[in-house]
Amino acid sequence: MSLLFTTANYTYLKSEILHLVKWQEGLLERTLFPDGEIYHRILSPIENKSVILLGGTYTDAETLELIDLSLGFIQQGVSELKIVIPYFGYATMERAVKTGEIVKAKTRASLFSLLVPSSTRVKIYLFDLHTEGIPYYFELPLVTHHVYCKKLIASICSGIASDFVLAATDAGRAKWVESLAQDMHVESAYVFKNRINATTTDISGIHANVKNKVVIIYDDMIRSGTTLMKAAEAYHKSGASQVFAVCTHGVFCNQALEKMKLQGIIQAVHCTNSNPISQSISNEFVKIHSLAGIIFEAVGE
Repeated sequence: MSLLFTTANYTYLKSEILHLVKWQEGLLERTLFPDGEIYHRILSPIENKSVILLGGTYTDAETLELIDLSLGFIQQGVSELKIVIPYFGYATMERAVKTGEIVKAKTRASLFSLLVPSSTRVKIYLFDLHTEGIPYYFELPLVTHHVYCKKLIASICSGIASDFVLAATDAGRAKWVESLAQDMHVESAYVFKNRINATTTDISGIHANVKNKVVIIYDDMIRSGTTLMKAAEAYHKSGASQVFAVCTHGVFCNQALEKMKLQGIIQAVHCTNSNPISQSISNEFVKIHSLAGIIFEAVGE
């Protein structure tokens, strides 16, 4: 039987997963020293056992704890280590646009690739990544799985409305949205976006008829919400009866939720709990859905 451990900020998902599956709870001791250093001690016997470690890379501190624990498990002689990363930070920095830019998605992947000795099987699970190429940044013998959350996203959308148009914020996400729309037997839509400069875009048109229809906009993540709000405005102006937003990863920086609510177009935002920020949201405007089932299905034995 596998032992399930998490970083400090992902204990909420640990509890949800253990309600679904009879994995053994892994026990850790954590202590924060006055100077800010963190003490870890693995309390559960793990030698020659299969260990699942769940954590994110949404901050540098969270990434470092995930790496510290991973190395600790390997040093203690686990037979297999499965690293589950519900939200992979720096996913939008997957390529360099300007000379000298550091591709952080690659450097983070390289850090995890350095963990793997030939004697330990290490697998890493990533969920609804911003771009398809990121799994290839991780190097062998580490085995990478890109887990698509289509089943959960489809369930969320079906719970919002029985008849709707599934929409993308722009043509860049349109292929994924179109694929899911086909699976759900609904129409898909996307907006044409012109980039004016590094911070400004303009919506020039919509690839669908959304008049008098419920529109559900899906994106892999919502950060500042600026692009989402522009797309919502375009669908609204084109006659959509209602507009909802769904994302896998809710980051919601720079008062994104407050701005979306103030805009008055999006009826509600639905997201998963892939990011611990979901645990601090107390707002009827936002509906949180658990990734626990998807994680179990992806990692389960």
